[in-house]
Amino acid sequence: MSSSSLPNSADLARYLESRGELGKPWMWHLLRLAKLKEEKDSMEPQEFVERLALAHADLMRLGEFWKGREAEVFGGRYQPASVIEPLPGSQDDR
Repeated sequence: MSSSSLPNSADLARYLESRGELGKPWMWHLLRLAKLKEEKDSMEPQEFVERLALAHADLMRLGEFWKGREAEVFGGRYQPASVIEPLPGSQDDR
């Protein structure tokens, strides 16, 4: 797929919003990277590398967010979780 066939950040944001996908943190990262790609030519190479490194670090902080949500994340099939928030003090509570 060529980069010209990828949507710009505004189109991507409208698409994600229309599908109700903006509540998913990995979609925010996709939108952030699209925006960064658009701004790449107007910034210094070092600034681009720094911003890309920050985006990567933020993405890595999500951890293995997809565990137990493989169908939703990788297959596009949403299934609501049985528990909306982890119980305070539980292993999943951050």
